[in-house]
Amino acid sequence: MKRTVIGSALMLMVTGFAWADDLGCTSTTFRILGANDKVCVQAFDDPGVPGVSCHISQARTGGVKGSLGVAEDPSRFAIACRQTGPITLPEKLPKEENVFSESTSLLFKNTKVIRMFDAKRNTLIYIAISRRVIEGSPMNSISTVPVQPWTSR
Repeated sequence: MKRTVIGSALMLMVTGFAWADDLGCTSTTFRILGANDKVCVQAFDDPGVPGVSCHISQARTGGVKGSLGVAEDPSRFAIACRQTGPITLPEKLPKEENVFSESTSLLFKNTKVIRMFDAKRNTLIYIAISRRVIEGSPMNSISTVPVQPWTSR
């Protein structure tokens, strides 16, 4: 689950993805050998749109393989994004942009968060999906953030 500092810094420089803060995990299934299965929560700020923060929860596989870091995590996650400050849209906002990515297996599988913009409704859309090199998963989660004036609270 934890990425190395060097790997994370390299990924941020190369891709522009957000850096996530690990907020905590809660056990969901007891395992006699190895770590328990759990759901972990992370938070990140949209790197391209100041004023938006997201929280993503993801299932993590425990057991011996999970303890050794070789288990494939299931494609189960949820996302919630909110306006946390004044939203400043860039002049050229891409129609679709990857804003977060995290590996969910030793090789070839990751969870991604993609930002879209619905100009007609003035709303940012964040969709979490699971991708593999060969095939993806239909599992997804969506959150929307209407672009509104920010009043100090």
